[in-house]
Amino acid sequence: MATVVALAVTDGMLHFELSVAYEVFGGAPASLPGPWYDVDICGPNAVRFGRFRLEPDHGLDRLQHADTVIVPGWADVDEDPPDDLVDAVRAAHEAGARVASLCTGAFVLAAAGLLDGRRATTHWAHTEALAVRYPRVEVDPDVLYVDNGTVLTSAGKAAAMDLCLHLVRLDHGTSTANAVARRLVVPPHRAGGQAQFVTAPVPAQDDHPLAALIPWIIERLDQPLTVQDLAREARMSSRHLGRHFKAATGTTPLQWLLTQRIRRAQELLERTDDSIDTIATATGMGTSTTLRRHFNRTVGVPPDTYRRTFRSRPR
Repeated sequence: MATVVALAVTDGMLHFELSVAYEVFGGAPASLPGPWYDVDICGPNAVRFGRFRLEPDHGLDRLQHADTVIVPGWADVDEDPPDDLVDAVRAAHEAGARVASLCTGAFVLAAAGLLDGRRATTHWAHTEALAVRYPRVEVDPDVLYVDNGTVLTSAGKAAAMDLCLHLVRLDHGTSTANAVARRLVVPPHRAGGQAQFVTAPVPAQDDHPLAALIPWIIERLDQPLTVQDLAREARMSSRHLGRHFKAATGTTPLQWLLTQRIRRAQELLERTDDSIDTIATATGMGTSTTLRRHFNRTVGVPPDTYRRTFRSRPR
């Protein structure tokens, strides 16, 4: 049975974030083995987004029947969001819905009290305003998105895509999320803890210091690579390498490498019958004990549980 994703809309929303959510949840990948999402657009009568006018499918009361509620960006953060929207989002969460905000949609969640005592983020230009207006919210200005389980928030624009793909990954697994990303021609995974600002994102040109190193690493995830190995291949000092990785990815070389190993393990768990020992070897973890420890800490469940949940069905 398909799960219901409801997009909560009202006058003053940002159309880019709404479009991102609709693109991700509204189109099932061709290789999907099971049901996808049913998308409902919910709002009070016709709503206006800048130059665009939208006719919702349902009223805001429909949010209470959704499995996931997405709140797009709110255009004017100096203006309080409408009470009917705030009340509907709060009621949906109380009814058991997972609620996620994109960009400045976090101001709606904060007004509904859903972020009280929780860590949250929003577009970097508005994190200070969110913290001042809602002091009970633990605002993190440096991350792409924050997952609190039933309440999630993202930074702006591209980070909205990251959060939507994260939700697909939680619901359908890494392989399906990657298929959606390929269809949309976007990176399949950026960790939520990655910095909103990176001073020099890895570009396509061949002369970037990491341009050749990144694919070299991906081809050797089964090997016990060290920072010294990476620095030697890149022909720079370990300290210099660390600075380049921090600027380009927002994290350290070893943490980035561990993330790639975990993602590879997820794909092997979904697509193969390989044993945990075999997957540990294939991802450079060495032993099943090491894989289980890092996998459980990163993904939140043991590898065996992940496999049972997301194992691709016969096509």
